[in-house]
Amino acid sequence: MRATSASPLRFPLRGAACLASLALGFALTAGPGRAAHENVHVQTAAVGVQPDVMLESSLFVEHTRQNARGLVHMLEPAKQVTTGDRVVTLLSWYRLGGSGGFIVTEALPSGMSWEPGEKDEAEVSVDGGHTWGYLGKLRIGQRIAGAQDVTHMRWHISPAQALAGSGRIAYAGMVR
Repeated sequence: MRATSASPLRFPLRGAACLASLALGFALTAGPGRAAHENVHVQTAAVGVQPDVMLESSLFVEHTRQNARGLVHMLEPAKQVTTGDRVVTLLSWYRLGGSGGFIVTEALPSGMSWEPGEKDEAEVSVDGGHTWGYLGKLRIGQRIAGAQDVTHMRWHISPAQALAGSGRIAYAGMVR
């Protein structure tokens, strides 16, 4: 499934389908036929509970402009990105039914390096989603893993948050 970020993608996930990976075609790297966005999927936080969740994902490019008051940071829908662009991914989730919490997992595109925020609550993986933790505690060999090593991110949506019916998750990165 391929789409540009200018038109948000919607994925209804129900039952066993919520455990399957869904391919997103954001084309982070310029040029036709070059997909860089890997997978996003939802899984249950509780055994035996299948969430009915729809995900919408949009990609934006951050532009900085000077005005009379100083620098202004603006987000514009990404039509094309190039090396060095700062991009923001917005994942919106909508609870369609079910109960309990769930986990949203995102594979970071290979052409992008993650930029953690000040209050980033994402758990990360630096080994393709096999082990999880927080930056500063994960290691690659003898060194502590850095943001450039992140391959996957995941966010735990608590049952209380899920009861709200919808939410948003945003993260930023740089195109390599």
